[in-house]
Amino acid sequence: MEVINALGRRKTAVARVYLKSGNGTITINKRDYKEYFPTGILQYIVEQPMMLTDNVGKFDIKINLDGGGINGQAEAARLGISRALCIIDAEYRPILKAKGLMRRDPRMVERKKPGQPGARKKFQFSKR
Repeated sequence: MEVINALGRRKTAVARVYLKSGNGTITINKRDYKEYFPTGILQYIVEQPMMLTDNVGKFDIKINLDGGGINGQAEAARLGISRALCIIDAEYRPILKAKGLMRRDPRMVERKKPGQPGARKKFQFSKR
């Protein structure tokens, strides 16, 4: 089996995922994913597509993460892994889609407008 690559995004985080058959190691930026994501919740987010499709321990996953915070990076990695699994077998798509793992979360930070201190905040009004 050749290496399958997919892209996952969330907010400003970008995850490039490379999937190949192996013994189940997940490497993020040349570090083990449990070292990269110290909390159990973030580790679960990364493992979720593999657990739902019963592929734990079947594939080696190498992820290059860039940008965003740790939560956005974990969710970007989850989307990338889900997309890579769908390339391997199209039967995984309905399982992952039912749990909402195939949808890119479109929420982004609203930009700051000119003449204002923030996106929505206005300067304090002074009558006199």
